[in-house]
Amino acid sequence: MSDPTADIDAQRRRCLRAAAACVGLGLGLDAGASAKPVPSTAAKAAAAPPARPASGPGPVDWSAVPAPLRPVLAGSGLPAHCIGVQVQEVEGRSRLLAALNAELPYQLASTAKVVTALAALDLLGANYRWRTYAFTNGVLTNGRLLGDLLIVGGGDARLRSADLQAWFLRMQQQGLREVWGNIVLDRFAFRLRDDDFANTPPPAIDRPHHSRPDALTLDEGQLQVVVQAGARGKPVVSLIPPLAGVKVVSDLGAGGCAVWAHPASAPARSEPGTQVLAVRGQWGAGCGSREIVLAPMSHEEFTVRAVEGLWREAGGKLRGKVLDKRAPDRDQLLPNGPDGEPQLPFSVHLSEPLPQVIREINKTSDNMAARNLMLSLVRGFPSRAATMAEARQRVDSWLRRQGLQPGDIALETGSGLSRAERGKPRAMVQLLRNAWASQQAQAFIDSLPIAGVDGTLAHRMTNGRATGAAFLKTGTLLDTRALAGYVKAGSGKTYAVAALVNHPEATRALPSLDGLIEWVARNG
Repeated sequence: MSDPTADIDAQRRRCLRAAAACVGLGLGLDAGASAKPVPSTAAKAAAAPPARPASGPGPVDWSAVPAPLRPVLAGSGLPAHCIGVQVQEVEGRSRLLAALNAELPYQLASTAKVVTALAALDLLGANYRWRTYAFTNGVLTNGRLLGDLLIVGGGDARLRSADLQAWFLRMQQQGLREVWGNIVLDRFAFRLRDDDFANTPPPAIDRPHHSRPDALTLDEGQLQVVVQAGARGKPVVSLIPPLAGVKVVSDLGAGGCAVWAHPASAPARSEPGTQVLAVRGQWGAGCGSREIVLAPMSHEEFTVRAVEGLWREAGGKLRGKVLDKRAPDRDQLLPNGPDGEPQLPFSVHLSEPLPQVIREINKTSDNMAARNLMLSLVRGFPSRAATMAEARQRVDSWLRRQGLQPGDIALETGSGLSRAERGKPRAMVQLLRNAWASQQAQAFIDSLPIAGVDGTLAHRMTNGRATGAAFLKTGTLLDTRALAGYVKAGSGKTYAVAALVNHPEATRALPSLDGLIEWVARNG
């Protein structure tokens, strides 16, 4: 007689393989991700080669699912082995309310950010801030720096163009108004390799959420093209941030309210390095304002052009150029002075405190900020540079200290973009229950989207008992839908919930997932 557990596991693998085959055809949000292995725990969880799903759903144990909840979970019509659920009380006797396939690993999608956030709050603490440094390499006299200005990134993924411009203004107030050398950008706080991105989709101009981690990023490499109806109906186009050497060519008519933007070829007689952004379509007087978000160039080029544009816009003068530093000087992040001792920075920009950054990550599902956050967990960072391998090891060690075992949860990027990032519903709930009893519990709960109220749940569960009472991180890939967080039931009890669906038609499970949360809120 066959082992039912083995049958379920085999069915589960076939389900995931079908999803992998769908994505491999280039149909999903993560299309283009390579299957090249990465030497980490997460790599061992990477998807198997594509295969077709079995014809039947296989044996699934429904005994831990209350009878009234079973039709809710089965309502999507998806095979039961493609759905994993655990619901457990966070306090008291920690009653298990429901469990289905809770010991099978599922792709986490953006619910992986729950793990990253909890590890960061524990390892870094609520007072943690990222620092971006400015060093002067030369004599500063009468507002003129007779040398280079070095800007060293410290991994702040939330650095915005408005922040940088305000920082430049503070430097001018400190006495630095002209740079007679170059502005040199150092982004080597992260030492990354191509293999680090083997299981994640590549960035694309229309996929800014695929941007890769960067120690000196600005606006996460995303350009806002703002189109507004101007005087006499003539549209006005502006860029945020201003990019040096980028020319906007607008070809907008007044016949409608449809507009798009894309890079174009520079005219033959343009200045060397000039790039052209074409804005086309129709934009009449009654169309108001629209923002188009693009990732039109690499982080390196984007930051170089933005720093020059913002420095000049802030009133600063630059005789040289803005240059990207091509190689690190040493393993340490900050430079030494002439005496060999660590050089004191001319100015430092501080990020928002960690809880605020985590709030933005979870409310908006910010992939790049989550990836930067995971790299920031490396022991000794930012005094020494961070690598992806060390970040994964730090997370693995932290998970062990949380009482989890190898194979319970595998994290690779911290964002959920990698298909090697998987977790068992039981393990996710165990982390959530641990977090509930921690000193950082409130900061974490405050970061989660609230059902029917804000974040990625603003338009879900808008009319029911769960509205305003469910605090959940969402997860979405083409073949994955997921929820992880807390639900406060009408009884006054709070439950930790993990619900993960992996299937090529996972979107069909959305009503079932929302129905599960509503059921917990009413019956828990």
